[in-house]
Amino acid sequence: MSKSINNLATADGLFFGKGALDQRKTEKMVDEALKGCDDGELFLEYVQSESLSFDDGKLKSAAYDTTQGFGLRSVAGEATGFAHASALDEKALKRAVETVKAVRSGKSGKSDESPRGTNRLLYADDNPIDGEGFEKKVKLLQEIDAYVRAKEPKARQVSISLAGSWQVVEIIRAGGWRAADVRPLVRLNVSVVCADGSRMEAGSTGSGRRAAYGDIFHPDHWKKEADEAIRQALVNLQSVEAPAGEMPVVLGSGWSGVLWHEAVGHGLEGDFHRKKTSMFTHLMGEMVASPGVTVVDDGTLSDRRGSLTIDDEGTPTQRNVLIENGRLVGLMQDRMNARLMGVKPTGNGRRQSHAHAPMPRMTNTIMLGGDKDPKEIIASVKKGLYCANFGGGQVDIVSGKFVFSVTEGYLIEDGKITKPVKGATLIGAGSEALTRVGMVGNDMALDPGIGTCGKDGQGVPVGVGQPTLRLDGITVGGTATG
Repeated sequence: MSKSINNLATADGLFFGKGALDQRKTEKMVDEALKGCDDGELFLEYVQSESLSFDDGKLKSAAYDTTQGFGLRSVAGEATGFAHASALDEKALKRAVETVKAVRSGKSGKSDESPRGTNRLLYADDNPIDGEGFEKKVKLLQEIDAYVRAKEPKARQVSISLAGSWQVVEIIRAGGWRAADVRPLVRLNVSVVCADGSRMEAGSTGSGRRAAYGDIFHPDHWKKEADEAIRQALVNLQSVEAPAGEMPVVLGSGWSGVLWHEAVGHGLEGDFHRKKTSMFTHLMGEMVASPGVTVVDDGTLSDRRGSLTIDDEGTPTQRNVLIENGRLVGLMQDRMNARLMGVKPTGNGRRQSHAHAPMPRMTNTIMLGGDKDPKEIIASVKKGLYCANFGGGQVDIVSGKFVFSVTEGYLIEDGKITKPVKGATLIGAGSEALTRVGMVGNDMALDPGIGTCGKDGQGVPVGVGQPTLRLDGITVGGTATG
């Protein structure tokens, strides 16, 4: 499908075409709600979503949901009035107007300037849920399950999930300014547990993007995912106890970028800086990382899970350079924090749904590539750890301290990757880790499209990426010594 589509027409058809709301009356109510405020908006949302889960050789669950609603926000200084409802009708909107009118600035009443318009579209408006029949989706899960069990005799448990959603949003500001976006999102996950005697280990993988299911149904695609999950499980069956202590660590390209998302990215969101709770608060313009380290947040990558044509306040996303050659040069901003800090919004105002107010959030957070061959990086380490995949992690925004579990890791001995290890964790602080980047590879890669970021109870889809790189000394938590 061509990307030359009219999102506003699609959104108007959903929100105003069925008689639930009248466009002119709605715009007048938004003007009334935001009179005397610094900023604010009406956020209209319609979402179709589905998820199928296949486990133990049978369809375990299948869910389909349609949700809709609005969130009305008024902003005055640092104060926010917010009301939301799952009903798209005039009565509910009138009640919301009365609620948010409690917030007033007492100033001229002129709202902050509206975002610039954009004709750029980063993904088509295909609805993945309508694109394929339910029977075909169930058959896909059955085929993946049968493929894994036929290929790998050690496979004891196979779990597969398929999820898709189609979100339509429209943002209306005071004065009749409007913008809309139509956002597809799909994801496939495969998890395999293999057994060797009494020992059992798991491997899992997944992929997704902003598009219809498309390639996911092609055997070349899903077999690759299944093969990778099997490979990881078999590798883990051979793993030994992970060493503990401080040592050089090499991070593989792609999904390893989740480390920087958590350890650095959150600390560069505008609200933490304005409130002076980020470890980077007073370091703008300073060297915060090794020379050669450049980190960007880029919401403009076509079809990527973390990309948005416009953010949830109507601002077009952009490529924001956060750290340039080791120096802190930028932050991610929504409209409110940008206004309070005297800067421009960067297209990072995001919300989980119409029932949530927007805040500064990441899109696709990426460390750019350098000039080193990955093999050269590994060869430079006499004794250390190579991390190919990560699981969950925790980070403290104020201190930047983090703990990450390594789901696929290997010993590096005399410049070569040797035994796989289990039970390894990386422990450190984002500010320290940034300054310990010793070598940056030339193989920058993006993650396969599986990330979801949580902040203040809100989850949004995100992307990460990085090249192979070497950290010169980071604490590894493990169960072995030496």
